[in-house]
Amino acid sequence: MRRIRLVVRGVVQGVGFRYSMQHVARGAGATGWVRNLAGGSVEAEVQGDAAAVESVTDWAAIGPRGGVVDDVAMTELTPVTDEDGFEIRRDA
Repeated sequence: MRRIRLVVRGVVQGVGFRYSMQHVARGAGATGWVRNLAGGSVEAEVQGDAAAVESVTDWAAIGPRGGVVDDVAMTELTPVTDEDGFEIRRDA
């Protein structure tokens, strides 16, 4: 089990990034959350087996149609045990 924090920079707000990431994460079997940050970037925590996490991070490096990803910063986190699903959280 692996958990990572992503901060995605570029044109990633107003292009459906969070909804698309939720769809990709659910399809991959990952859990976690995604939200917009005040500075125009998107933050997410993604958890799952190695293949699920890799699937989401690979997608995040490209983003949805209409988006432009300039940078993805990843940080390894300790997995959590009480999480179910992949949610869109309120903006930070």
